[in-house]
Amino acid sequence: MSVIHALVDRNDFLIYDELSHACIVDGKQLAMSDKFVFKHNDIDSFEKQLKRAHRNARPNSSILVVTEGAFGMTGDLGILKEMVALKEKYPFRLLVDDAHGVGTMGEDGSGTGTHLGCQDGIDIYFGTFAKSFALIGAFVASEPGVIEFLKANTRSQIFAKSVPMPVVKSARKRLELIRKHPEWREELWKNTNALRNGLREIGYNVLPAECPVTPVLTKGSTDLCQTIMRRLREEHGIFVSGVTYPVVPKGTVLVRLIPTAAHTEEHIQKTLKGFDAIKDIALNEMEEATKLSA
Repeated sequence: MSVIHALVDRNDFLIYDELSHACIVDGKQLAMSDKFVFKHNDIDSFEKQLKRAHRNARPNSSILVVTEGAFGMTGDLGILKEMVALKEKYPFRLLVDDAHGVGTMGEDGSGTGTHLGCQDGIDIYFGTFAKSFALIGAFVASEPGVIEFLKANTRSQIFAKSVPMPVVKSARKRLELIRKHPEWREELWKNTNALRNGLREIGYNVLPAECPVTPVLTKGSTDLCQTIMRRLREEHGIFVSGVTYPVVPKGTVLVRLIPTAAHTEEHIQKTLKGFDAIKDIALNEMEEATKLSA
């Protein structure tokens, strides 16, 4: 939120994906620049907004494009490679929020840009310590000039305390562990695939996610979402995140699961048994939900 606010002013243009995380939307609200939104992962819609920004550019205008590496709700990856390719036609700066990609994507865990082979085309890379690092805090990586600028202009950090040293030490140690243990990512994907395949076999509509985020879509109300979460937690000892309108279309329930490398086969089977036990309510009008996801 604060990085976006710092990087653009009333002379600039901000272009962002319509499914961007709430923190990006909040940054957009704070920004004084002109704002254009493009359809989710639609390269034609994105190029249309780039053309629009360049057509309306003023002297000294710049364009900041913001998207996600791995989208936290739908689990699909941003079209980063296609977006980077358009830099040759329309100069812009690309900011990628890779909260769900850092530590999990790429052969070395360095994120979605590495996984897609376009990391060098990302100008500002944002990652969090709250996901794969299982900690708190976040980081921004960019060229030295941009980092120095952000140090002096990111208001939420200028007027706040520094991250406590134990958190810093812990984050550095966890980064070291992520680098040293690629087998953890292999275990993560093994668990992810086992969970998804099992849910599909039961009859659930699992969206075709490309990162460990596993979204299950069904049709229903907020009450249904609460019932699913309550029954899984109280009757089966399983915690899931339930998502309803306005995050997803009205009448739709999205249940989000995020497996980890620490889960065991026993955990996966327990989760599948829990979902199988509540499918009488959770699979209500599944055929209609499948149409919505398409």
